[in-house]
Amino acid sequence: MAQKSTDFATPVRRVLIAVLALALLAVFLFWRIDSPRAEMMRTAMIDRIVPRFEWAVAPVTKVTQMVAGFQSYARIYEQNQELRRELQRMSAWREAAVQLEQENSKLMAQNNVRIDPALTSVTGVVMVDSGSAFRQSVLLNVGAQDGIIEGWATMDGLGLVGRISGVGNRTSRVVLLTDPSSRLPVTVQPTGERALLTGDNTPLPLLEFVEQADNVRPGDRVVTSGDGGVFPAGVLVGQVAQGSDGRLRLRMAADYERLEFLRVLRSHPAEAVVDSAAIILGQDSGLIGPQLPVSPVDAAAARDPLDPGSTP
Repeated sequence: MAQKSTDFATPVRRVLIAVLALALLAVFLFWRIDSPRAEMMRTAMIDRIVPRFEWAVAPVTKVTQMVAGFQSYARIYEQNQELRRELQRMSAWREAAVQLEQENSKLMAQNNVRIDPALTSVTGVVMVDSGSAFRQSVLLNVGAQDGIIEGWATMDGLGLVGRISGVGNRTSRVVLLTDPSSRLPVTVQPTGERALLTGDNTPLPLLEFVEQADNVRPGDRVVTSGDGGVFPAGVLVGQVAQGSDGRLRLRMAADYERLEFLRVLRSHPAEAVVDSAAIILGQDSGLIGPQLPVSPVDAAAARDPLDPGSTP
């Protein structure tokens, strides 16, 4: 007859669990006792035990420091991004204040001046940056269904970025001012010198064909002139800078390194004059100035053109 096997593991396991629970409870109670003698005993135990397990605590300490450092870096990064956005907004407000100051000074000097209506815009998100060694352009997530028309100007929060060069149903392509094919007529302020901004695939495009280059200084503001009707006039482009080669270049006001959102300016072409007679007299009014006295012969000829020899 087979004998029943004796299981000693289960009772021993239960006893060990009970002893461990009692030991943990005793340690907990001992650590909670508020007594000078108990505090001295706790300090003595820490001095004996903790130094021996320093090798085990070191990785945990390092991981804790790494986590704290990463959290601090994340907070600093968020603060940096917020400061950048705030700086961009403040730069936009500063530019608006400068433009308003200039407009106010002009309006105080002149009366009955018709001001152009404010330009409306459509905001799009930059999807793809397709810049290369031969082409500088980006893609926006707005297109023909949003009313985008080829040729419209685009801006970031402050300065001009480029123009729409291709329109799809939901996307559109923007050729940047740094593209080698870009040509933009501009005006240098405050002298009013006209120039041509030419892209050369560098962050600082060239200022060429300046009327009076001696009147242009680094730091002068450059805005669009509106010549040709491609871009609206008065849009900030950047500031004049002196290149390392000695040529005049432009430091762009737009932040080309962080093109995230672009505003597409709705520009309406000027009304074409088709009836010149509406603004110009249809007949010759003669010489301008006081009329000369008419001779008797001319007066008689005017009265009777068939008889030039007739007398009054």
